[in-house]
Amino acid sequence: MTEERTTTTETPSGNTHTTTVVHTDEKSSGSKWVLLIGLLVVAIVAFVVFSQMSDAEIAKDNAIEGAADSVGNAADEIGEAADNLSE
Repeated sequence: MTEERTTTTETPSGNTHTTTVVHTDEKSSGSKWVLLIGLLVVAIVAFVVFSQMSDAEIAKDNAIEGAADSVGNAADEIGEAADNLSE
């Protein structure tokens, strides 16, 4: 935001003197870069965290699938053993 103040002073003899002051209230560009880099770091950290959570979920699903296959194989072996006993 820019603010401009003009002051006019008149002396008793009739002479005038005018002073204009311009005040600019802006953030420095350095603080903008720091904020931008901070946001970039937060985005990278969020991406890494979410991707690791996804990898853990996939590993859990693969473990459950492996356990289900083992149970299925055991059931097949029990069925074959039962068939062999009845023969």
